[in-house]
Order: sequence, then C-alpha cells, then structure tokens
Amino acid sequence: MSSYPPSGPPQTTTLRQRLADLRGPAVPPRPLDARALAALAANPGCGRRAVLDGAGVDKTALAAALGTPAAFGQSQFAIVRGNSFEAKVKGDGGAELLRLVHARLGAGAEPPGPDARVPDLTAAGPEGRAARTALALREATAARTWTLLDHPMLALEVAGTPAYLEPDAVVVHPDGRWTVVEIKSFPMIDGAADAAKVGSAARQAAVYVLALEQTAAKLSGAEVDHRVLLVCPKDFSNLPAAEPVDVRRERSVTRRQLERLTRIEELTAGLPEGLCFDPARPAEELTRAVSAVSAAYAPECLAACELAFHCRERSRAAGDPAALGRSVRGELGGLGSVEEALAAAAGAGPEGDPTADALRQAARLRAEALEAAAVRPPHQAPETPACPC
Repeated sequence: MSSYPPSGPPQTTTLRQRLADLRGPAVPPRPLDARALAALAANPGCGRRAVLDGAGVDKTALAAALGTPAAFGQSQFAIVRGNSFEAKVKGDGGAELLRLVHARLGAGAEPPGPDARVPDLTAAGPEGRAARTALALREATAARTWTLLDHPMLALEVAGTPAYLEPDAVVVHPDGRWTVVEIKSFPMIDGAADAAKVGSAARQAAVYVLALEQTAAKLSGAEVDHRVLLVCPKDFSNLPAAEPVDVRRERSVTRRQLERLTRIEELTAGLPEGLCFDPARPAEELTRAVSAVSAAYAPECLAACELAFHCRERSRAAGDPAALGRSVRGELGGLGSVEEALAAAAGAGPEGDPTADALRQAARLRAEALEAAAVRPPHQAPETPACPC
C-alpha cells in the first residue's frame, strides 16, 4: 500500500504472471472498490478472499460457476430513494451538508458562508479524475476556506495495482482538515442507527480515509480527520441527521489487510502449480481450486462476500462450528467440530474439559426438563407458587 513505507521488495514480473495465471490468462483483473476492501477488512483471517481479491478474480462470476450464486445489491426502490436523499443533502451548493459538518465537526471554525467552494472535478477517466481531485484538495487546503468535493476520485495502491475509490463527499475545513462524508439511506432513529449498518459504513469510510492520507502526506498543513460524518434520514422523514463516527480501529484493520495483500507472494507461495479460478473452467475443477485456499467462514460473510454460500456449504459439510457463528466457535474451546460437541454432550467427550463438562450438564438439564414435561397430564397447567400477600 503506497500510503505507508513498503514492507518488502517491489512486485516482480513473476508475481504479476502468477496472479494472472490464478485469475486466468485471458481474464482481465477486476478492480477493487471501497466495498470490496471494507469486506476484506471485516474478515481478516480469510486467506481465500485475500488471494482472490489480490489476483483480481471476479467472485460473482466464480460463485455462479460453482453453482452457488449470491445476489447482492440494493433494490431499485432503495437506489432511487438513496439518490433522492443524497441530492437533497447536497442541494443548494452543498449548503446543508456543510452546515451539518460545521455543527458536528466544526471545532469552533466560522460557519460556512456564500464563499464556500464546490470545485468541478470532471476529467477524462478515473486517472484524470483522481489527479483533478488531488489538485482540488491542494488548492482548497491552501485557500483555507470551506470546500465541498462532490464525489471525488481517490487512488489507493493495492497489491501493486491502483484501486479507484469514490466517496460521497469530502469536506475541506478552513484549518486544513479533510473530512470524509458518507451518505446512507438507512434511518437514524432517536439519534442512533442500526449498529451493523453503521459498522459497515465505518469500514467503507476507513478505506477512503487511508486513500486521503496518501495525498495529505504530500501537502503541508493538510490533515485527514479520523472521524467521518455519517449522514442519514432523521427518524422516518427525508430530513438529514448527522453523527461523527471514529474509524481509527477500522482504519488500522484495513491497513493491516492491505499490507497483507501487498505481500501476496507469501499467500500464493504454497498454492499448487496450475491452480486457476477462471470461471470458464468446469465446476469440479473450480471447486478443487477454491478448496485449495483456506477460508474463515462466518455467517456475517453472507452480507459481504460473493462466495459466502459456497463457503457455508463446505463449512457445514465439515462440521465447522464457525458456521453457527464466531461466538459459538469461541465458546466451544478445544472442541473443533459440531460432531465433537454433540459427542461431548452425549458423554463421550474428554474428561476434565470444562467445555465438555458444561455440555454434559446442559444435556442432563434438557433431558430432565423433557422428562418432567412428558409425565405432566396434557391439560394440567404447571404449578405456580401461592401468592405471598
């Protein structure tokens, strides 16, 4: 990742060829976007996703070729509603959006006035737009005035390839701070939004923060705020409400994951020769290829990864307790499969193991409860204690 000192030698032609072979020599690489990078950070232990994303594999096409397609994306109604809300927030030259940024993250600065700037960021291609955005950020920082960048284009190098990212907005403060703004269509009820959706938005915004830091490092007086502004509809209206979200933790996790991708040669070193994820290949061959790369499936993957249904099937077939949730996997301790947990509950587990003892106790209590329910007459209500009054 180019925002930080390189952790190893530059990518070689051999590695580029290796990634092309994994993807399929005739298959163009699929560029990474902020959603993909955020999903990668959400499951840092998954080597399968790291390899596939690093090689630029189209996971949607791969999942369909494996026979486990996953439908992602918003409904048309949700897209129209989101676009309408974003247009309302950015209307009148971004006056309302700048007011929200000043109210929540202004830090005592003068409120935005009619002299606030909204530069034109149009240019040819993503490279041109990224260069135009960098120039606008430089000019706004030097001018020391409120500036709204509407849908800027940011560049972030990932595994030797530039990824072009487009946040909803970036606001430059008079003191030189840069703030990422995420506009979402899910509601903020009584000042709070759904925690899972806020977490997903924070991981996505952290990717933008990392990309901005790359540009800010080259400018004197520029600073990227570790808080992003989340703008959502207030309650059940179409009025905007905003809350700052600290993304330092998400930024750190994402940075580690991107640095891991930069060292993708280590991840691919142990893979068999001739391995290929080209969706045009037979399903049996693709299944063997995908199985050669370790995965870390959890139910949360269903909302973030195109291969989640395939990984869930394999995880269930292997009896992996993580298929029931990471919390279940953690509570089972040294019991490595669902079969081992059931055996422990039946009394065949290792003696002295606290998890096995707890499962045996739970099984006994369940059996006693079922036995008591069986001997009770069908229409007799359970006894209740007498009223003490």
